[in-house]
Amino acid sequence: MNNDFFNKSSSQGQSFNTNSNSGMFGSDYGVAQRSDSELVTFVKDTYKLFASTMLAGTAGAYVGVGMAGTIASAIWLFFILEIGLLFGIHFVKHKAPLNLIVLFAFAFVSGLTLGPLLAKTLGMAGGSSIIANAFAMTTIIFGGLSLFAINTKSDFTSMGKPLFIALIVVIVGSVINMFLGNPILHIAIQGAVVMLFSFFIIYDTQNIIQGNYETPIDGAVALYLDFLNLFTALLQIFGILGDDD
Repeated sequence: MNNDFFNKSSSQGQSFNTNSNSGMFGSDYGVAQRSDSELVTFVKDTYKLFASTMLAGTAGAYVGVGMAGTIASAIWLFFILEIGLLFGIHFVKHKAPLNLIVLFAFAFVSGLTLGPLLAKTLGMAGGSSIIANAFAMTTIIFGGLSLFAINTKSDFTSMGKPLFIALIVVIVGSVINMFLGNPILHIAIQGAVVMLFSFFIIYDTQNIIQGNYETPIDGAVALYLDFLNLFTALLQIFGILGDDD
């Protein structure tokens, strides 16, 4: 089961605010008071943080592959640490530079927890190609849906509640299949995850470009979890379909 489902559900509902607050560098990111120039700065800061968070997560994944056995044997401890850091981001997001330290620590640990899955995939025939294809497909989907969200005249920012309900359903299904171990159900769940987080990409992107997130850190975390969950789901699907055993 993908631990980052829980991270996404934990982050939902904590990031929107219409009050004036200190941003990641101590600047004022009041949602209701943003001018056009402030909104442009907000969006730029969000995507800069997203890129930096991706680098931290990639570094964690690289280290995690080499520690796959150790991490797998204590995966719940890493999961608890990851959740704790995510909640920590919420409490320190206005306190620079601590907010950035906690943000990158969260991304690094989330990369570590991905290590066992990556190591397992690398152990398969053509494992490197499976990972590369999953990452390429994730990047294409993420980029395409981001452009769609920016250019479409449709407003998806009201989809928060149905997306959250769908996320809970996926989490429940994943927990149930932990006990059933049904490979067909597993593929179906991962397919649902791909669809769900495709909509989350559109939803989060529109909320970012409209300045609905309280801070750039909130938006960066949302995008990072969208990308990570989409990649993990595609990696598992490609891994199952590409497994000759």
